[in-house]
Amino acid sequence: AKRTLPIGHELKTHLAENDVEAVVGQWNRLRVRLVPLDLDEPGSWKKALPVAQDLTKSGDARLSLGTVISDWDATRNAQWSPIGLRRMIGEAERKLRKIAEAAGSEPHGVHATIGAVGAGIIEIAMQVEADLIVLASHKPGMRDHLIGANALHVVRHAPCSVFVVRE
Repeated sequence: AKRTLPIGHELKTHLAENDVEAVVGQWNRLRVRLVPLDLDEPGSWKKALPVAQDLTKSGDARLSLGTVISDWDATRNAQWSPIGLRRMIGEAERKLRKIAEAAGSEPHGVHATIGAVGAGIIEIAMQVEADLIVLASHKPGMRDHLIGANALHVVRHAPCSVFVVRE
């Protein structure tokens, strides 16, 4: 059975009640860190990718990058043509590799899918068997409560722990 990691106030309480090394050891046993990126928004990787790289260095973890091409973009740019969709996915994966290379990282895998952003991130996380999703979220504004809608969907429905990094 998978064990979930304590977060926020729960982590402080857990640290007060338990051995700090045991909690750190639990983080180090995580094996796959997934960083979902919005290829059109550098803010989605400027802070989240370095955090994931640091978390990957601990233990024997692998770094995977993913992106979701929205249905709207797929319809507009590829017109749901199988050839156009494959081309869009290939281009997205090339961009992911370039971002990783620029950040001085060699990801274990790059993954692109098409669909709703939140559901797509969860789909990629399940595909790569991620133990941790390192996700960027913009600062809340008048329209947001705590974190953005896509980040909130991932936090609520992810099959693993989610580390939300604020811009």
